[in-house]
Amino acid sequence: MASAASRPRTAGSRNERHPLPLPVRLLATLCAFTFMVAFAVVLARLTLEPSPASEALTHTNLRPGDSLKAYLDQPELRDAVRQIGGNILLGVPFGILVPVVAPRTRGILRVLLMTAIVMLLVEFAQGALVTGRAFDIDDVILNTTGALIGYLLLGRRLSRAVHARRPRRGRADRKPSAEKA
Repeated sequence: MASAASRPRTAGSRNERHPLPLPVRLLATLCAFTFMVAFAVVLARLTLEPSPASEALTHTNLRPGDSLKAYLDQPELRDAVRQIGGNILLGVPFGILVPVVAPRTRGILRVLLMTAIVMLLVEFAQGALVTGRAFDIDDVILNTTGALIGYLLLGRRLSRAVHARRPRRGRADRKPSAEKA
């Protein structure tokens, strides 16, 4: 006779795999996708709109920390907070939405890598195509930091609720080879 530990779990394992009912998970994924599209539109408007008035003020920054230092050296603290805080806030939606929309990207390193790649592409487009904008590696770093914050605060939990992983079979769940019946 098989012991309770070796019997396959059915109802309990289903709840562990998907804590939310299917319609709720689908709705959450659809909402996250909608927010991601809206975020992409806002990101494009904020970063890819030409700014001829600031053309003389822009310069490419390939050295991490140079722009941060320049922001912090500004006489008005409000301007530094706006620049640094704005770039961090711009990354937060990535950390929340990417693991929900694309569950294979779940995990801190994957979310950070995805965010860094997307933000690098945005910065390259700014520097190459948009008047009055330039590539700035510090913007990529700040955006990626924002994604990390968003992932740690909400993205990880939301992704787990919508796309729960299958439980791993531990030693207690495996059927011993000596026991047959």
